[in-house]
Amino acid sequence: MLDIADELHRWVEQGRDVAVATVVAVGGSAPRRPGAALAVDADGSAIGSVSGGCVEGAVYELCQQALQDGESVLERFGYSDDDAFAVGLTCGGVIDILVTPVRAGDPVRTVVAAALEAAAKGQAAALARIVSGPRELVGRALVVGPEDLSGYGGFGAHPELDRTIAAEAGAFLDAGRTGTLEIGEQGSRCGAPLTVLVESSVPPPRMIVFGAIDFAAALVRIGKFLGYRVTVCDARPVFATEARFPEADEVVVEWPHRYLERTEVDARTVLCVLTHDAKFDIPLLRLALRLPVAYVGAMGSRRTHLDRNERLREAGVTELELARLRSPIGLDLGARTPEETALSIAAEIVADRRGGSGVSLTGAHTPIHHDGTSVPTRRIGSVA
Repeated sequence: MLDIADELHRWVEQGRDVAVATVVAVGGSAPRRPGAALAVDADGSAIGSVSGGCVEGAVYELCQQALQDGESVLERFGYSDDDAFAVGLTCGGVIDILVTPVRAGDPVRTVVAAALEAAAKGQAAALARIVSGPRELVGRALVVGPEDLSGYGGFGAHPELDRTIAAEAGAFLDAGRTGTLEIGEQGSRCGAPLTVLVESSVPPPRMIVFGAIDFAAALVRIGKFLGYRVTVCDARPVFATEARFPEADEVVVEWPHRYLERTEVDARTVLCVLTHDAKFDIPLLRLALRLPVAYVGAMGSRRTHLDRNERLREAGVTELELARLRSPIGLDLGARTPEETALSIAAEIVADRRGGSGVSLTGAHTPIHHDGTSVPTRRIGSVA
């Protein structure tokens, strides 16, 4: 439910009773991933989506029922590809959905509200909820995140259960991951088995665009569309202005490698080098290719690319480090305009993140979704 935190937090703050349906696990061609949510309030208003339209009507009714009876329910929607169209699940596959009522006076409401507030503020937070197990535990929740929230809530069962789930949820949060884990009722493999859904909400990943050129303006727009926090950096103050890049979150006037040295990056950060000027590129890429970031791409012709690689080798960059560089940047779309080029770059970033090939789906036999057909369940105490 943290994927709709902004609006859902407003609903809860307004005192509305709501029921939230959350995707727990998927298989086959299900269009939404675990953590996707649909919320319905007592007036029948709805936000979010759990299936891209396939089973929204049935889930909407489950939410209305949960608001009436106050009970959490785990429902599976699953059909083969052959008969899916007849029942409305046009993509086939399987979706497990947890429906949780969040009503005034419910113990889970304060826990959910705390998680939603943290996520809406852009803070890192994880919400752990029991999906299956003893009836009295299903739907109970615990929050891990900012120091004042860590361990907020609980399950009211064995004390070790809270400690173990809090530690596991913290590990999910560190990885920015949403998924399930299996654990015994007493916090180990002892007791009745429980399945716990952990939803992680982390600040938006960063896209840093080096080179304040017209191609950068188009890339800023598509980067924002993809959910990145976008920074433009250039050493030339006449070009690096907020007026030229109004949609950027930040415009920095500084030598690119010096800015990269002092700014924070992580494993989700993408670096797009559009300067194609050796005096900027070489010190910048020498540093960038040694950082634990998700993507490093550099603009330029194939001739520029070969020359740049030789200069990087002379600067001490190894062949292994060079292999990380996406250059010339982007996928081959035949792009010419800044907007088309930005689309080409964004497509490569998405393909790199998701493991896509970049080839046309027409006539291909590769999976449409490359991040797994189902979310692996982690079992406490296993060696897997």
